[in-house]
Amino acid sequence: MNADQYQLELADSLSEVPAEQWNALLDISSTPFLRYEFLSSLEECGCVSGVTGWQPAHILLKDTKGKLLGALPLYLKQHSYGEFVFDWSWAQAYEQSGKQYYPKALCAIPFTPVQGSRLLVPEGEDKATRQKLLVSGLKSLCIQNQLSSAHTLFPLDDELPFFTQAGFALRDSVQFHWHNLGYTSFDEYLASLNMKRRKNIRRERSQVNLHEIEFLHLDGECTNDQDWKFFYKCYENTYLEHQSRPYLSENFFKFLAKRMPENLHLIIASKKGLSIAASLLVLDRNSLKAYGRYWGALEYIPNLHFETAYYQAIEYCIKEGIQTFEGGAQGEHKMARGFLPKTIQSAHWISDPQFMAAVENFLQREQAGIAQYVDELAEHSPMKSTTVLP
Repeated sequence: MNADQYQLELADSLSEVPAEQWNALLDISSTPFLRYEFLSSLEECGCVSGVTGWQPAHILLKDTKGKLLGALPLYLKQHSYGEFVFDWSWAQAYEQSGKQYYPKALCAIPFTPVQGSRLLVPEGEDKATRQKLLVSGLKSLCIQNQLSSAHTLFPLDDELPFFTQAGFALRDSVQFHWHNLGYTSFDEYLASLNMKRRKNIRRERSQVNLHEIEFLHLDGECTNDQDWKFFYKCYENTYLEHQSRPYLSENFFKFLAKRMPENLHLIIASKKGLSIAASLLVLDRNSLKAYGRYWGALEYIPNLHFETAYYQAIEYCIKEGIQTFEGGAQGEHKMARGFLPKTIQSAHWISDPQFMAAVENFLQREQAGIAQYVDELAEHSPMKSTTVLP
């Protein structure tokens, strides 16, 4: 098909799109967070809306008969919360120059710093054409509506050229991922670490054991409303302890449990028969990945966070043959638990040419600093050295 045989539309709600048509755009690289069930649950529960500063404005690519051929998940943002790629300083500088930074266009999974497809186009001979049209549509939306900027967070590496060719600049971020090197047990995994990290993890686990904590693992299909009510109480308490409010609602998690239970795994910690903490994994069995997204506790016990959110999750990954466990954005402390740094990128475009040039200069300097930071992290790898020192 030629480019003029396509048409672009905006949808201010996923309810305008049939679930089966949206999900038909996804492939193994899309992650569970791009499923219609996940994104529509965010909207139906009010977690994303104009009221919360996340107004859905999804770009849809259709043929002349109205068939959905591609999509770009998009939100008009009135702030920069919940993104994990921080541009507050850009917003401040932009507004100090007399221009309005918000609303801005954001292509991302709300509150979820996970790399995955952002140009949702199924395989086919016209795939590249459709991807270019989606990026072009994103820029046109900003220009026609006089928006300050467009930002695409954590797209796949092979999608980045479509953004750079359209004038977007790339920004590096560092995350920490755990990798399963064919371990058959947690002890075998520990054996792959250097002595310092091995001793530290054993010490942390032993401190939790002193409190006689027991752990219950529940696949999503085995959970009930009471399990999710308890989980949410823990999740909410974590925010309250930091004088904040959670982005997500209890109903959102209950919706997920009903709509995509096969992608959920709940870990509940109990002390003397009383549940005191919980963490949630989102599973992608097609790509053998687990995502540690949410955790919380009602009682403080030293190292309970590391045990519930990391070590129990790693044991589960080893048992289930899951190859990668992403523990969330940021956190050098994860390296001490066997997670390794990974650089991923986002794409950014500013409508004002002078400001865009300033941002590009800033990103070049920042990129050099992040590269140095990653090199320094590599010097403190938790893994055993594979070289013999002179």
